[in-house]
Amino acid sequence: MSRKLYKVVFLNHGKVYELYAKRVSSSDLWGFTCVSDLEFAPRDGMLVDPTEEKLREEFARTRSLHLPMQSIVRIEEVDERGTAAIRDGASGDKIIPMPLPHRST
Repeated sequence: MSRKLYKVVFLNHGKVYELYAKRVSSSDLWGFTCVSDLEFAPRDGMLVDPTEEKLREEFARTRSLHLPMQSIVRIEEVDERGTAAIRDGASGDKIIPMPLPHRST
């Protein structure tokens, strides 16, 4: 039986994050998606990807992420884990966040 692996792409502080996780589900928090069991590249070798290391450090103590649904760009079920990444959200990539409801103050 093959294990499931998901590529989760979401917006965070103007950046586009790409992470890999073994579990994705509806959160107990209304309007959120739960992403858990994050996977990173093994640390065996002389070459280290600085972006992946930054993500590994940022989420080192994270058991699960509860992401607002409107911040998620895409969730893909994949066969193999790729490289986790952080991209500039304003770099001209064709990623457009979903609009938030307008609130009057």
